[in-house]
Amino acid sequence: MKKSQLVFVPCPVMGHVVSAVEFARLLINRHQHLSITVLIIRAPIDPNVQAYIHSLTSSLSCSERLQFTLLPPHPDPTNSQTLHPSSFLDSLVETQKPNVRDAASKLNSSPDSPRLAGFVVDMFCTTMIDVATDFGVPSMVFFTSGAAFLGFKLLIHTLRERDNVDTTELNSNDSGTEFAIPSYENPVPVSYFPTVMFDKEWTLRLLNHASRMKKAKGIIVNTFEELEPHAIHSFSKTKKDVAIYPIGPILNVRDTKVTITKRSDHVMEWLDDQPPSSVLFLCFGSDGYFDEQKQVREIARALERSGVHFLWSLRKPPPKGSAAAAPTDYSDSELEEVLAEGFLERTAEIGRVIGWAPQPQILAHRAVGGFVSHCGWNSILESIYYGVPIATWPLYSEQQLNAFEMVRELKLGVEICSDYRRALGSVVSAERIEKGIKQVMERESEVRKKVKHMSELSKRAWMEGGSSYTHVGRFIHDILNWE
Repeated sequence: MKKSQLVFVPCPVMGHVVSAVEFARLLINRHQHLSITVLIIRAPIDPNVQAYIHSLTSSLSCSERLQFTLLPPHPDPTNSQTLHPSSFLDSLVETQKPNVRDAASKLNSSPDSPRLAGFVVDMFCTTMIDVATDFGVPSMVFFTSGAAFLGFKLLIHTLRERDNVDTTELNSNDSGTEFAIPSYENPVPVSYFPTVMFDKEWTLRLLNHASRMKKAKGIIVNTFEELEPHAIHSFSKTKKDVAIYPIGPILNVRDTKVTITKRSDHVMEWLDDQPPSSVLFLCFGSDGYFDEQKQVREIARALERSGVHFLWSLRKPPPKGSAAAAPTDYSDSELEEVLAEGFLERTAEIGRVIGWAPQPQILAHRAVGGFVSHCGWNSILESIYYGVPIATWPLYSEQQLNAFEMVRELKLGVEICSDYRRALGSVVSAERIEKGIKQVMERESEVRKKVKHMSELSKRAWMEGGSSYTHVGRFIHDILNWE
C-alpha cells in the first residue's frame, strides 16, 4: 500500500492539543503506512503547550511517523491584550493560514514524500479547511466536545440561517423557555445554554465555525456510542453530507510520571495514605478559577462543614482585561489570604489545597471517590474512564450543556449548580455546595454504579471490535480513499 500522510492543526490550548496528539498516536499505531505531522500554533493562551510538545518529541515511539512543527509566532502579540477573547483566538488562527500552507507544501514537495491525504483541523481552526481545499484534499474537523453539543451547535446555526433565531436576545436565567434539540432526549431550557450564546461577538464566531464545519467531509467526535447513543444516532436520522466519527474516549492515560508543582509534590503520597474512595477531588480545568473571593470562601466553608477528605486544586485568576492570560498558582501567603482565616489549619488532617493538579493521575488513584468539576468534556471523559462520579459546576463555554447532559440526560452525575455564570459574578452558597458534595460521595448511590458500568464500557469501546475501534477503521478507510 502506498504511504499517505495527514496534517493536524489543533487549537493551541492543552486540552485540544493533547486530544489531537493522542488521536494521532492511535492512527499511526493502527495503520503502518500512515504518517502525521502536527502543526503547533504558538500562542500565549496556554504556555504549557510548547513544553508538552518538546517533552513528546524526545519520548515518542514511532516518532518518524509522528512529527511536530512549531509554526512561526503570532506576528502582532501586542494587540492581543485588548481584543475580545473570541476575536483574539480567531485572529491568531487566521494569521497562521500562510504558515500552514507553507508547511504543508514542504511536506508534499519531494517525489518520495507520502501522498498528502487530508487535513484534520480543530473545531476552532475551521478556517484551515480553506487550506485543505487549496491542496485538493479532504478536511475533517476534530470536535473535542461531545456529540450532543455538536448537535446543538449545528442546530443553532440552522435556526439562525433558516428562522433568524438570535440566542443573544434570550434571557440566560429563563428556565421556562425550552428548545427541542434532536441530539438531546429532553427539551433543553435556555438557562442551560452556554454563556457565550448570549454574547454577540462569541455567537457570531461560533456560528461561523458551525457553518464551516458543515462544509467539511467529516467530523471526528471525542465520544463513544455507549455514552451518547441518542446523540450519535440523531445524526443518522437527518440527511447530512458530513460523516460523523465517534472515536473516543481519546485520553492520555499512559503517562504515569508527571511534573508536580512545589505545593503538590506530596499529593500522591498523601493520597496513598487515604482509604479507598474517601477523597473528594475539586478541579476546574486549565482555565478554572473564581474571580470572587467570596466564592472561594463558600467552597471552603462547605468542605469544612461536610467533613469529607478533600484535595482542592485552587488557581489564581489572571489579570483582568487580558484575553490571552491563563490562571496561575497562589503563593503560600496569597492562599492564606484568599481562604477563610484558619481554614488550612483546621482541615490539615483531612484535606490539601494545591495549585495545578495532575488531574488524570489523581482521578486514577484508588483513594478518590468523587469529583467536583467544571464539566469540560475532557474532564467528563476522564471521570467516566476512571469510574469517579462527578458533581457538576459549569463555569463557561459549553459546560452548562455538558452538565445538563450528565445529570438530566445520562444520570451519570449530581448537580451542585446549573445557573452559575462566572462572567456575571455569580456566587453559589456553601449549603448548595455541601449538598452536592454529600450526594457525590454516597458509597452505594445509583449514580456511582452507573459510572462504574460506563467506565467498563469506555474501555471496551477501544478494544478490537469495539464501537470506537470500528469507527476509527472507517475514518482511516474514508480519508485515505476519498474521491
